[in-house]
Amino acid sequence: MMALPEAFLSETRRLLGDETAEGLFRALETDAPSVSVRLNPLKPSRAWTKETTRQVPWCETGRQLPERPRFTFDPLLHAGCYYVQEAASMFVEQAYRTLSRFVTPRRVLDLCAAPGGKSTLWRSLLPADCLLVANDPVLPRARILSENLLKWGSSATVCTSAFASAFQPLAGFFDVIAADVPCSGEGMFRKDEGAIQDWSPAAVEKCAARQWEIVRDVWPALREGGFMVYSTCTFNRTENEDQVERICRELGAEPVEIPLEEEWGIVGNVTDSATPVCRFLPGRTPGEGFFLALLRKTSATPSARCPKTKPLRQPDNASRKILAEWLDAPSNFRLVQADENNVLALPEAVADDASLLFSLLRPLHCGVPLAEKKGRKYVPAHALALSVHLCRTAFPEAELDLNQALAYLRREPLVLPVSVPRGIVLAVWEGHPLGFLNNLGSRANNLYPSAWRIRHEERTREADDE
Repeated sequence: MMALPEAFLSETRRLLGDETAEGLFRALETDAPSVSVRLNPLKPSRAWTKETTRQVPWCETGRQLPERPRFTFDPLLHAGCYYVQEAASMFVEQAYRTLSRFVTPRRVLDLCAAPGGKSTLWRSLLPADCLLVANDPVLPRARILSENLLKWGSSATVCTSAFASAFQPLAGFFDVIAADVPCSGEGMFRKDEGAIQDWSPAAVEKCAARQWEIVRDVWPALREGGFMVYSTCTFNRTENEDQVERICRELGAEPVEIPLEEEWGIVGNVTDSATPVCRFLPGRTPGEGFFLALLRKTSATPSARCPKTKPLRQPDNASRKILAEWLDAPSNFRLVQADENNVLALPEAVADDASLLFSLLRPLHCGVPLAEKKGRKYVPAHALALSVHLCRTAFPEAELDLNQALAYLRREPLVLPVSVPRGIVLAVWEGHPLGFLNNLGSRANNLYPSAWRIRHEERTREADDE
């Protein structure tokens, strides 16, 4: 049985009342964390059918699992067919459904986005021609974010690693900013004993100060009338209700109520304020602890005056002709040079905005990383294999069995049937691309990214959202 800090116990009783607090403590101390996944609507598969799972009440594609499988050894996870995510975090879908009654987003920033659960959910919800900027200021975390977004397979996405202040030059640029801010992590106590050890009242205050700085710094980038989705994975009012009240009071915002179903078990504001918020408490709702508030910006913001940048250079005509054949609808994309050797495919609908962000922030990826020039030839980028915009007739395919698929994901060489042509081949598992191979005949060199490979010693490589 876990030993919860006394200061946490007393403060939570004061906040929630004895009955609700004791129910929460029992859940934290005795209940096993629930397991849930969210399906990728762009990559339908056999994974997690309705017959073997329960739907997450507030998320159309969310599924609650009866037990935790070994996700790492399921090729469908690596193909981007689903994402392992806390059920409570999927409530972002309801925030989107509410704000979309007021605006049709063209530009969305997910500010503190790693490892990518909420970003991939945003990507599934947003219109295809809406630009999503997924950001995390910590570079190693941003690399994981980029990996998970590339696996998801959509194209109108830019992944960056920058502090909130870096977006200030983009005044009024975004219609929506999602701020899942760093917090004291009380909602993760059941999953992470380290969160208990790191917790203290002083840590709560430190987190609250940091949250305020993040929101304050990014606020100019949100247009007037735009929406902020503020969220944490903690229970206390200092980082939750009090923070929301301060945003409304000092920055200029109004809270927007999200319609709730009674059977969901979501708790509203537990302070003496009438501000509508959503609290998820283990024992009452599936998943771990979570807090979310939807805010509409009422303060004025100068019109976006984007800094002048040089347009990205396009490949020569011969290169464009070759590379365009790798996309299923090449006329919908603009091919540009990321550098001397690497080519990107930017959706035309967001190409100008993506180019601007590329120039300002040098993202980890932008659009669809398409190809790298090696010598006189182009080699397809791994991201192209996972993109839903890949032309499936551009490369010969090799359907792998499970053992071969796992060997491929461990980045081991493979031997393919003699019927498979030599050269670049698309490795496929149950019809879903995993990546590329260079088939030499006697063996096939594995082109899977080294940083992404399954390591024999690792227990899991899951993308489990915080």
